[in-house]
Amino acid sequence: MFSRLVLLCFILGASVSWSVQAEEGEPRDAAQIVGEVCVGCHGVDGNAMVMGAPKLGGQKADYLAKSLMDYKTGIRNNAVMSAFSSALSEKEMDALGKYFESQDSTLSVPR
Repeated sequence: MFSRLVLLCFILGASVSWSVQAEEGEPRDAAQIVGEVCVGCHGVDGNAMVMGAPKLGGQKADYLAKSLMDYKTGIRNNAVMSAFSSALSEKEMDALGKYFESQDSTLSVPR
């Protein structure tokens, strides 16, 4: 079941991610990328409702940007994220990190 959800997210995201690549030197707006690619698994605010997709809302921007770069370079291994991150510039990764950091998190810490 989980692998089918991941495959579905990949197919949905891949169908739009390649069509919205930025022109050389023109980074896309983070909200545009989120709305066209990330939303399928992580939600528009980064608070994923898909089992197995991490919640990104409220995470540190530097951590998120580094994670995207690690997927792109193969340091982190996930077929879906590697495919998506391969279409991102470093500026877009930084912008996505800042976007998700600015979102509220629905994660809670036990007391």
